[in-house]
Amino acid sequence: MGGRASADPGGEREHEMDEALRALAEPRRRAILRLVAHSELAAGEIAGHFEVTRTAVSQHLTVLKNAGLLTERKVATRRLYRARPEGLAGLRQFLDQMWASSLEVARDLVEADRAASPAGRVSTVITDGRASAVTTHDRTSAAAG
Repeated sequence: MGGRASADPGGEREHEMDEALRALAEPRRRAILRLVAHSELAAGEIAGHFEVTRTAVSQHLTVLKNAGLLTERKVATRRLYRARPEGLAGLRQFLDQMWASSLEVARDLVEADRAASPAGRVSTVITDGRASAVTTHDRTSAAAG
């Protein structure tokens, strides 16, 4: 049914992001991506970095490839793999939107605190990606009071 895709234009991108997240949930797959992030490696070279069977590594490579996170190139009997950064585009966009939304919330909190306490000065502190508003009073108003 082609009508479904037009009714939900973000559905395909959402599916790709879900596949990427599922693939990245496994620590060995993340390690494989790190290995091939800057260079192309043969399946055997990748398998040499892990204490699991080549079959297990092959299965991880298949999951990463199906999720759009790896490219595979065949040279004679060898299969060479490298990371495909554009495979993370949907996930990156999602995280960027979430981060922007969090910053907007932090800005709104700071502005609300400023409005509620005009004599105070508001500073924003960001720790571990979370923003919080901290009210500090001007020294002049503290000395006068």
